[in-house]
Amino acid sequence: MSLFWRIFTLNAVGLTVATALLLGPVTVSTPVLPGEALVVLVGLAVLLAVNVLVLRVGLAPLGRLGRAMADADLLRPGARAVVSGPVETAELITTYNAMLDRLEAERAASAARALSAQERERHRVARELHDEVGQTLTAVLLQLKRVADRAPADLRAELGQAQQATRAGLDEIRRIARRLRPGVLDELGLLSALRSLAAEFTTHGLTVRHDLRAGLPSLTEETELVLYRVAQEALTNTARHAGADRAELRLRPVGDGVELLVRDNGRGLGPAAAEGAGIRGMRERALLIGATLTVEAGAGRGGSVGSGTARAGSVGSGTARAGSVGSGAGRGGAVGAGTGVRLRAPVRPVVGTGLAGTAGTAVGGPVGAVR
Repeated sequence: MSLFWRIFTLNAVGLTVATALLLGPVTVSTPVLPGEALVVLVGLAVLLAVNVLVLRVGLAPLGRLGRAMADADLLRPGARAVVSGPVETAELITTYNAMLDRLEAERAASAARALSAQERERHRVARELHDEVGQTLTAVLLQLKRVADRAPADLRAELGQAQQATRAGLDEIRRIARRLRPGVLDELGLLSALRSLAAEFTTHGLTVRHDLRAGLPSLTEETELVLYRVAQEALTNTARHAGADRAELRLRPVGDGVELLVRDNGRGLGPAAAEGAGIRGMRERALLIGATLTVEAGAGRGGSVGSGTARAGSVGSGTARAGSVGSGAGRGGAVGAGTGVRLRAPVRPVVGTGLAGTAGTAVGGPVGAVR
């Protein structure tokens, strides 16, 4: 029965009983006798109790719908309000769930278009850095060498310093271009690209160990690009903000997919830390391949960023051995609970990203802090 008819029936029964009492032989003395007052009060209490029961049962689904709407986040897809209650309420909840389906599909499509445009721009900037700026600095370096060969002895030291500065600038340009457009991913595959990434971040007091296992299932280009960018941003976060001296990069097959885990022995985000643009960007990348990304924040030192396809392994608290890098309680160098980011996705992307044709590029915005 619909909520309208429930309330109408209750009110009709109450008014009918009241009319019958007025037209019947029942009378109320003046002044009112205690027994008569008791009967009237009991009848009123029963009427109010039934009214409260009907309204509470009928409106409870609306309360649950309101809480579901307040908690809805398009970056965490899949959560839906339970369809229950009277006909009108059930139709409203069904309409709301259908609206969420449309919004999530539209957001995923728009995010794919935006990230595809970003990747094309990355590709263009990296090419111009390599072809234009890089070639110009190479010409300057050769010109400085010719000048240094003919310069007096007292000027050769300064020209040598200029050569070193130009060479350092050229190396930095190449490094930036390589991070904007990781050609090794397109040329040598995901495992080689991750090894190169670990070697790149093994500097300035940070040691990155990698455990990249063979025998991975066949992954699409979109999935490989997302995994690479997640690892890249996680290591960038470790290097910039975690204050860690050790990190671990792990990729292994799990079930019908793979698991990527990046963790360090630095500072965690903390349980009360708000998600920044970096994590939201990672969630958008996860949506592109139909993945679900969860963030587990803990107190103390240590943090981990993990991503997996199909299933996620244990990311967060646990027991670590001496010298291990990760989150959890352990002995001799193990770190405390930190921040865990877990990505679960199928091997084959559920949502088409339109990025497969972006050669050598990867999904995501500018490389930066995850926090």
